[in-house]
Amino acid sequence: MGLITEDLIRRNAEHNECVIFSLEELSLHQQEIERLEHIDKWCRDLKILYLQNNLIGKIENVGKLKKLEYLNLALNNIERIENLEGCEWLTKLDLTVNFIGELSSVKTLKHNIHLKELFLMGNPCADFDGYRQFVVVTLQQLKWLDGKEIERSERIQALQNYPAVEQQIREQEKAYCLRRAKEKEEARRKLEEEDESKKNSLPGSDGRWYTDTHAACPSSVENKDHLQVPETQEEGRGGKKSDESEEDMAFWNKPSLFTPESRLETLRHMEKQRKAQEKQSGNKKEAKPPRTLVTKDGKVLNVNEAKLDFSLKDDEKHNQIILDLAVYRYMDTSLIEVDVQPTYVRVTVKGKPFQLALSAEVQPDISSAKRSQTTGHLLICMPKVGEVITGGQRTPVSVKSTRDHSKEQTSHRRKQTERLEVDPSKHSFPDVTTIVQERKRKPKRMDSQPQTAPCEEDPDFGDHPEVPPLI
Repeated sequence: MGLITEDLIRRNAEHNECVIFSLEELSLHQQEIERLEHIDKWCRDLKILYLQNNLIGKIENVGKLKKLEYLNLALNNIERIENLEGCEWLTKLDLTVNFIGELSSVKTLKHNIHLKELFLMGNPCADFDGYRQFVVVTLQQLKWLDGKEIERSERIQALQNYPAVEQQIREQEKAYCLRRAKEKEEARRKLEEEDESKKNSLPGSDGRWYTDTHAACPSSVENKDHLQVPETQEEGRGGKKSDESEEDMAFWNKPSLFTPESRLETLRHMEKQRKAQEKQSGNKKEAKPPRTLVTKDGKVLNVNEAKLDFSLKDDEKHNQIILDLAVYRYMDTSLIEVDVQPTYVRVTVKGKPFQLALSAEVQPDISSAKRSQTTGHLLICMPKVGEVITGGQRTPVSVKSTRDHSKEQTSHRRKQTERLEVDPSKHSFPDVTTIVQERKRKPKRMDSQPQTAPCEEDPDFGDHPEVPPLI
């Protein structure tokens, strides 16, 4: 049985930030609700209320919804129109495919002066002779009935024939009420018979007491019976399943009338089947053993329970291991968990593990995980341990060798410590004047410069009278 609870209303009020006191529109269709309650106390400002395709048998607890304009109660078990006088602003009422047989109950809608549209198709009263004429005359404020506009000429003609139509409607209502009473009595009797058959089918229902007849049997017989127990259980389960399937087929093939009781019976049968399936699926899930990721001796296993495509690449240039996991494209990232350890990587996708053992030790603290916005793939970069990249080449440098080298440099400096000389004969100050030794060089003259005049004592000298003397 579906109940109207505060949690149900809040879950259907997401468009109003889950606030229910100021809610103006509420949809509670297909919730298997059997009784209409609480809405008039929690949602006083409602203007539109959808309650179609439920099991509501009576219109009640909506009289305080003064602002309600549209009420949809199609596909329910309603048999009478009532308790709508307080809905002052009701403009549209949908009662399609119910069990309304008392057509005279539409007179309670005379006080809803703003009512313009009414739907009664699919009800027993819609098959009465003179149905439309009776409703058109009774509700003068109506503009549309069953999706068809009411014209002025139609209303005038219905007024002229109203006394005869009213008498005809009363007779048909009386016949329907008698038939409905028989249907209720038949449904009650059938329900009692089913309950009695269920009681008789239980073991020990005949009032007898049974003792254990195998208590005094020999041990060999007990062992034989003990070995035959599993086979008997399996046969019993198979027989039980076949009996259930036969009962289900018999239920759906059995002819039944279209009544509120038959709808309730169908719902109970479907609910019973659903619970049996949930119980069976729950037992199967409990029987499934947990997945082993690490053995008892500490060995990490490769697991791909999620059945995802992947590629593992060793990037020697950047000294890292790259895992490309093809996660589902439209999956929410909150459903993915990544765990990087020095020797393995584990990714949990919707509770299903993906695990790979790594060929080299990695550094989890500086590893990174990124997801592509276009393909949805998960890219995990895991740098390796104990290697440094210099100039595009790999140069392994251990911590121990670096410490030894620093110790050697310190000891070498200690050995080369300078000491002061005390004997002055072994040490003398440098002569500043002899630091730079100048060499006397003759200046070189160029050929273009004039040479010195020859001396008169030179044997090759000749004085020419026409040549002027050199100054």
